[in-house]
Amino acid sequence: MLKLLFDKILAFILIIFFSPILLLVSFFIWWKMRSPIFFRQKRPGKDEKIFIIYKFRTMTNEKDKQGNLLPDEQRLLGIGKFIRSTSLDELPQLFNVLKGDMSFVGPRPLLVEYIDLYNDKQKRRHTVKPGITGWAQVNGRNAISWEEKFDYDIWYVDNQSFWLDIKILWRTFLKVAKRSGINSSTTTTMEKFTGSKK
Repeated sequence: MLKLLFDKILAFILIIFFSPILLLVSFFIWWKMRSPIFFRQKRPGKDEKIFIIYKFRTMTNEKDKQGNLLPDEQRLLGIGKFIRSTSLDELPQLFNVLKGDMSFVGPRPLLVEYIDLYNDKQKRRHTVKPGITGWAQVNGRNAISWEEKFDYDIWYVDNQSFWLDIKILWRTFLKVAKRSGINSSTTTTMEKFTGSKK
């Protein structure tokens, strides 16, 4: 109950505080890439309940001659790179927190298609609300393997507390300030999860 109250109050305050930045980023995305300004996608939340996550769009919709989207690294240019490197793309998720779909801290909400790929242990990440940031994000973010991420997620599920959340939020602030762990070790964005090797 304390976490829910904390989430909603803080989300409301931050939406007001960051409203000039939200408007400014929206304008630059529209100016450079036109609409849509927001990236919307179905994600599984607590108990695998599906919700719509909101982010600022960081990639163009450029396609090849066959009509297929170009690789991520070719569509992530200029303004998109800056928005992602500063984590500004995550700001619209404040509205997800305010709605109650997400928390500030918890396992990151991943793709719906991953649900059937998890083993029994990994499925436990859905016993809590997903978060804007989490234990995996402050311990490597996109620079660690999927198995390591899931191990961190389950550790959080088993050890969650209000003070752990405060610690994670503080470490997230430091990581965002340093812009560390944004990309994976091999690609611009994280590789897709194809199933656990364990």
